[in-house]
Order: sequence, then structure tokens, then C-alpha cells
Amino acid sequence: MAKKLGNRRQALRRVAYTLRRSPGLARLATVRFASQFGDGMFQTALGGAILFNPERQTDPLAIAAGFTVLLLPYSVIGPYAGALLDRWDRRSVLLWANVLRGLLILVTAILLGTGVGESALLILALATVGVSRFVLAGASASLPHVVHRSWLVATNSVLATTGSVVASLGAATSVAIIGVLGSDNRGTGIAAAASAFGSVVGAIAASRFHRRLLGPHAEEKPESGAIRAVAAGLRTGAVAVWHSPGVTTAMIGIGMHRIVFGIDTLIMVLVLRDTTALSALPGGLVGFGVAVGATAAGMLLAAITTPFVVPRIGRSRTIIGGLVLAVVVQSTLVAALTELALLGGAFLLGFAGQSIKLTGDAAMQIEIEDDRRGQVFALQDTVFNAAFVASIAAAAVVVAPDGRSLGLVLTGSAFYGLGLVAVLLNSRRETV
Repeated sequence: MAKKLGNRRQALRRVAYTLRRSPGLARLATVRFASQFGDGMFQTALGGAILFNPERQTDPLAIAAGFTVLLLPYSVIGPYAGALLDRWDRRSVLLWANVLRGLLILVTAILLGTGVGESALLILALATVGVSRFVLAGASASLPHVVHRSWLVATNSVLATTGSVVASLGAATSVAIIGVLGSDNRGTGIAAAASAFGSVVGAIAASRFHRRLLGPHAEEKPESGAIRAVAAGLRTGAVAVWHSPGVTTAMIGIGMHRIVFGIDTLIMVLVLRDTTALSALPGGLVGFGVAVGATAAGMLLAAITTPFVVPRIGRSRTIIGGLVLAVVVQSTLVAALTELALLGGAFLLGFAGQSIKLTGDAAMQIEIEDDRRGQVFALQDTVFNAAFVASIAAAAVVVAPDGRSLGLVLTGSAFYGLGLVAVLLNSRRETV
């Protein structure tokens, strides 16, 4: 532990030194953090409008559509954004994507404030979140042009961690605005409009770069088309996963968790929206924030313990243990369908899911060759975000209006059990 803390301090010192010596990194970090702060604000305001606005009374299918808008661009647009950023001037992408996103946010905010129907909101929000993928991917792709190669890993790690904190601060800012102004159309509209500030800051910072400074240079541009490059990359990633049984085990575990996590998320939202029942948690967006915090706490505990567990019992057994814990929690705490039991389930499933995810990341980093590793991680993001969205959509068709659907909860237990059987069968390939 002391060694790990020492490494983190050294990484922070390196990044601080690099920021002083490289104004380009400071500007690029400003673009990234402004974007993530604005994203946190906008997505939380949109979530409050669709999930917890008393003036809308959104049904489960509309809730599923809202989650689709927030998450599907990470799967569908993300891979294509990466391919296109190898062809377009990244400085121009960062500038005009921020301008376009700011305009889309303001239009969405106006429609939110006037109480327009969900369909128009979701279309605009889908476009807004999709444009955000170009900003974040562009910032990541541009980093090697402003940081010395020897400091790239440490800098990227610090920026990624800090970016998550900044996005959370943006979400908290939106919750505060909605808490003061109310979760009606006016309150959520103002919170959404305020998130455009991040786009303004990001556009100003991006405009200070010289053209082509962030790449790609002529020698960096790939010859194949963007669509062909994405399809080939995903196919190569799938083949690499299958040829590595340990990574296949991780993919199965993570995939099954994402499916059940989608079901449980929809149930939690509907339970917290039920104002007719006595509740041990605050209702609405604040209560959902408490549940998200419980999940995050479980994930943090997993981040602390998993590095000590994996060397002792191995990656496959860690994933199996996570799935066993998930089956038990889903069949007991989540099946109770009370607020406090769901909160405990969120904590433990956050722990189990993150243990599986971290073990899977380690398997991919160790077992997959460097020239295919990025394609495997892209495949993971594409498939598993899509699995999360698909599970919410399927659950929305059969879930009870108040979220208390025991059959749906037990279906989640069955998915965890199916994943456990698949992992055990696949583990036999590792020993052959």
C-alpha cells in the first residue's frame, strides 16, 4: 500500500511538472475537464427531467429510452469517433464539437423549460451526448502531442481519475440547482442550460491551439475507411478474446453483471418514484443519488481489495467468487424490494461487479498482445454498454409501475447463475 501511494505521489508530481512546462497540456486538460463537468451537469439535469419530474409522469418505456440516450452513444458513436479522429484535424473537432454541443444544450434546455414531449427531448439529447463523445475521444487522442512519451501513462491516469471527479462535481451542481429550484420543467431546464458553460470554456481553450498541432499529421492518417476500420477492429478484438480463455471468462462475467445491473437500475428508479409507499430513503433524484453513492462505495472497496485477492486465488476464481456473491445478493437483498435492502444490494453488487471488472481489465492487459489490446477494450465498451441498454429496454416491457417485480429480480438471479455456469465451462479451456 505504501508503495502504491508513493507511485501515485510520483505520478502527481510528474503531471504537475509537465503542466508547468507544457501550456498545451494545461489547455487540453481544460478542454477535457470543462467537457466532463458540463456532461455531468447535463446528463443529471436530463435524468431529473425524465426520471423524477412530477410534471411528466414518465412511464418505464420512456425511462428506458432516457437511459438509451445517455449510454448508447458510448457504444455506437465511440468507435466511429476514434476512427474519424484519425482523419480530421483534432483541434477543429474539439473547437466545433464544443460549439455545437453548447447550442444543442441550450435548445434542449428551452424545450425542457416549456414542457415539450419526451420524443423531441430524447432526439436532441442523443445528439448532444453523441457530440460529447467526439470531445472526450479527441482530447485522449491529442494527449501524445502535448506530453512527453515517458510521462504519458502517468499523465493519462491522473487526467482520467480527475476527470471522473470533475464529472461528479458537475452532477452534484445540477442536483443542487434542481434542489433549490425544484424538479419541475423550470428547474431542470435551468440546470441543463447552465451546463452549456462547460462547452463555452472548452471551445475557448481549444481555439488557442494552432491548426494540426494536435494531429493527425499526414503520416498518421490511416488509408482504410472509418467504417471498415471500426468493423475490422471489433472483429479482431472478438477473435483475440476467444483465443484467450481467461479474457473470455472476464467478458462473460462483466457482460452478465451489466445485464442484471440494467434491470436493477430500472427497478431502483421506479421504487424511488413511488410516492404512495413509506420510504426509508429520500425520494426522487436525491434518493437515486444516494443509491448511486452506495454503488460507488462498493466499487471503491473492490478497488482496494481486488489487487490483494487476485494474486492469492487467481483471476478466474475471483470472477467466480464475484458471480456467486452477486447471485446471493440478487436473490436475497434485491428480492426483498425494500428501499434499505435495495441500498445494501447496490453496495454489494457494486463491489461484486467492480471486482469482476478490475479482474477482467487485468486479464486483458496481461493476456492480450499490445497491438490488439485497444480493440479488445473497444469491443468490451461496445458490447457491454449495449447489453446494459438492452436489458433496461426489455425489463421496461414487463416491470410493474412501482418497480416491485419479484419475477424480474429472480430473472436477474438466473442471468448471474447462467454466467456462473458459462464461466465454469469456459475455465475448462484454460486447463486443457
